[in-house]
Amino acid sequence: MKPIALLSALAVLVFASSAGAQNASQISAVRNGASCPRCNLFQADLSNLTLKNKNLAGARLRQADFSTAIMNRTRFTGGDLRDVNAYGAVLTGASFARADLTNASFVGAYLQGANFSGARLSGANFSGAEMDRAVGLTQAQLDQACGDGSTYLPGNLRIPLCR
Repeated sequence: MKPIALLSALAVLVFASSAGAQNASQISAVRNGASCPRCNLFQADLSNLTLKNKNLAGARLRQADFSTAIMNRTRFTGGDLRDVNAYGAVLTGASFARADLTNASFVGAYLQGANFSGARLSGANFSGAEMDRAVGLTQAQLDQACGDGSTYLPGNLRIPLCR
């Protein structure tokens, strides 16, 4: 193989392997209270933190852990929150508008006033979640998610039971 072709192949390999990796400095900044729109926070451990009024719009938070975190009025608008674990998190007034929450777990989460306009909820688990004052939810969204008998929903909305 010619040296230029070898270097090109190596550059592609390095770029491809680092494209999906988390950004440790961005995760550290958020853990220390910074806003970080469009950051790569893949698999970030944000559990047990208090991060109110932060801007994480458009961020990649796939597989992040928000367990028992307090993230009131935080913006996740348009973000990738697939497979997030938000067990027992307090997310009052948070914006999940247009976010991808596929397979996210909001078991026991407090989501009063949270905005779900245009959010993708396929496979999301809202068992025990308090969200009866959430906004932007539609029946079509909730039909793709699941909950249980202790899930509080707004108005006449209902959610399939988790299996």
